[in-house]
Amino acid sequence: MTHNDSDIRFMRLAIEQAQEAAAEGEVPVGAVVVCDGEVVACGKNRRETWQDPSAHAEMIAMRRAADEIGSWRLEGCTVYVTQEPCPMCAGALINARVERLVFGARNPKAGAVRSLHELLDDGRFNHAVEVEESALAEECGDVLTDFFKAVRDGTAPPKPSPDG
Repeated sequence: MTHNDSDIRFMRLAIEQAQEAAAEGEVPVGAVVVCDGEVVACGKNRRETWQDPSAHAEMIAMRRAADEIGSWRLEGCTVYVTQEPCPMCAGALINARVERLVFGARNPKAGAVRSLHELLDDGRFNHAVEVEESALAEECGDVLTDFFKAVRDGTAPPKPSPDG
């Protein structure tokens, strides 16, 4: 699949977020919300730091975007995320009325867009999200693979302390 220059540029920003998460001992997933061609918000996984099961990169980025825009409706926005969203995040994309999702690597253990489920393709929901997959998929996958290899080797940064 060929992606446009904007998709590649914004996915590179999401990869930077994922790399920051990895350096902080978080599972390296990054997300960027773009509206009208402008970055509105970014997010990276913070589950360990915040001890919050909902602190996924795309959830954080969408919350920040809603704050920035002043509305929970992210109509006309595109969410770029380095890994295929889980069921929680896919549901949030629908609920936020996100126009488009662009993701990098598939998530064979929890992916709810293509891998395990296809929630965004279910016409029974009140909103449809356009999906583009595999944007910089290899690079996105490498960030995850390298992180988990470092965890197994004992060379990964320690998990963040919730106390700061």
